Amino acid sequence: MKAFLAWLASFRLRILFRTSFLLLILAVVAMAVTVLQEEKQRSYDNYQASFAKTQAQIVGRLHHPSGLLALLNPRWDAQSAAVGRPVVLPFSAIDFDDQNKVRNAVEMAGCLVQYRNNGSLCVAIGNNPWAGGFIYAAGTFASGPLEAHRIGDEFLDGAHRLRVTVSLRNQSWRWIAPFETLATPPGPKAEGVRGRFTGYVEQDGRDYTGAKPVKEFRGWVWQAGKCLEAGKEYDDETCPKKSFFSLRLPVDALREALFQREKPQWPPPDLDQFTVRVEVLPPSDGVALFDNHDAAAIPPFSLNELTTLLLPGESLTLSKLGGKNADVIQLSGKDEALEQSSPLLTRLIRVLPVESLDAPVVELSDEIATPLGNYQLQLKGDARSVNKALSIVATRVSWFVGAMLGAIGLAWLVIEIGIIRRIAQLTKRTRGLSKTVHADGGLDRYDLADLRGSDELGILATGLNDLLRRVKEDAGREKIRAEQEKDMWHAVGHEIMSPLQSLLALHGSEDDASHRYISRMQQAVRILYGSASPSEGFQTSSLQVQAIDIAGFIRNVADNAGIADVRCTGADGPVPVRADEYPLEDVFSHILKNADRYRSPGTPIILDLETSESTANVTIHNSGPRIAAELIDKIFEYGVSDQPEAGAAGNRGQGLFVAKTYMAKMGGTICVRNVADGVDFVLGLQRLRG
Repeated sequence: MKAFLAWLASFRLRILFRTSFLLLILAVVAMAVTVLQEEKQRSYDNYQASFAKTQAQIVGRLHHPSGLLALLNPRWDAQSAAVGRPVVLPFSAIDFDDQNKVRNAVEMAGCLVQYRNNGSLCVAIGNNPWAGGFIYAAGTFASGPLEAHRIGDEFLDGAHRLRVTVSLRNQSWRWIAPFETLATPPGPKAEGVRGRFTGYVEQDGRDYTGAKPVKEFRGWVWQAGKCLEAGKEYDDETCPKKSFFSLRLPVDALREALFQREKPQWPPPDLDQFTVRVEVLPPSDGVALFDNHDAAAIPPFSLNELTTLLLPGESLTLSKLGGKNADVIQLSGKDEALEQSSPLLTRLIRVLPVESLDAPVVELSDEIATPLGNYQLQLKGDARSVNKALSIVATRVSWFVGAMLGAIGLAWLVIEIGIIRRIAQLTKRTRGLSKTVHADGGLDRYDLADLRGSDELGILATGLNDLLRRVKEDAGREKIRAEQEKDMWHAVGHEIMSPLQSLLALHGSEDDASHRYISRMQQAVRILYGSASPSEGFQTSSLQVQAIDIAGFIRNVADNAGIADVRCTGADGPVPVRADEYPLEDVFSHILKNADRYRSPGTPIILDLETSESTANVTIHNSGPRIAAELIDKIFEYGVSDQPEAGAAGNRGQGLFVAKTYMAKMGGTICVRNVADGVDFVLGLQRLRG
């Protein structure tokens, strides 16, 4: 057996090296799996936190007028904008005569469709049918100075003009509206030009002799005085400038529907079939300065844009409450063109356990009120959708783990070839040397002192072990020193408890006054012993509440308080209350010390007992300065003191904190109030009925 053990010892170093590398490989794999599990847990937690933020963002976006506009027009898209389909505004109507009000309405609602060359247009109807059944159009275009139509001129093509076409229900309305200036004198050039578009029913020819303006067609235009080109001055008469216009278009079909017997359906159910075309024509013939039938139009915010807020696996459903077609729109988070992930890592991530996950499927709902009814928002998400993203990240960084394992394997190979193989050869030669020495005794020819030991490199292992032992001893001494510093005040408390216990044995009789004070000291040390802080010790202490005669108690306190001129009134008969004797003594001790410190010289401290059916109140009064207003609500907090150098004087500001804590644990109350000649502390305790 000894021979076998000796033979096995010759392989010890090789087994150690190979086992160490195998364990190192397993440790790297275990570390990677652990990190992957932690990342999965963190991803799940972050998903649940971000899911609520996503709901808040969507609800906030939909509560904004632009969101309400998108909610009221769920099927309005770029194609609808290109053909001028009206939208339902979150407002009942537009004050089209006031430039600022019109601008604020269309910009806040976000209904402006952007076009090339500084063009924009919003075509809309109000959400209230009784506002008149009009179609509103407001927008901007760029042009040179506006040429006005001269009143009385039968030809309208000599001025800038609008051509408006409305098509709905197989009917069309066409108006031509030339620009006309107002009769008011023009203002400064910086203010620009203000005028109106007077609407006429469009005719085939140029001659509009006898044509009358359409009464219900209203249009206004305001051209800015500032040039669009940088560096141009206000007095430049040739530079292009931006004009803002506002139109109210009378559509007979909409207006007639309001006077039917049945309640009109508003907005019209076929609103998405309406088309409105607005063209701004220059004087004479020429290419239109603006035309809203442009495929390059950029529509404003729509409900489909909420998809960008949704993560893969999340879905958003908007439905109208009480409507026939409940679902307005359903959106789902899009899976972006992500990188390839490893199926093996995907399966591994799926089976890794996580904590604090009550339900992987999360669902939140909210309600949004609009002028045309309430809409319900329902947001669903699946926390398990983060597995795919995590799998992609794990696949991307897996080559780091592979490279680490490869480096370990390479190091193993280098050590196997460069060291272990040489050690094996040395072992083989040593065995041969041993036989040679026994044969001829020629030991002096070989110097193998550095390899002496039970294995191949025992001397080196012994030296390294001694060095490591010394390092561990140094670290152990540092740890012991840190623990000694940490537990120093615990040890002090322990040492205080021992002599107190001896003193308690000398004064064992409960009638002995020293026994009471030693017990109080033991209780104070016991409360603080083992606590992280004094305040925590007081708050976590437990009291033994029992029946105490508060009348006799305060008489005893007045006689043995150690403070001169303490008087007791109202304590004639026994009054049993619920309290713990020693903590209650601490409460009176702290309050009496404060009263003695602040009372006027020569004045007494009065303890007055008042009783009711359920409580017994002890008022401690001292004549002297009153408590400052900024401190009266804070004096019961830990560390609060009105003395600037309280800590240096040994006052930690904890006396009244202890008093309030003990009173609360005994089911009592404590409060302070300023009176005419000083301060009153009122202690309230629960009475016991025999």
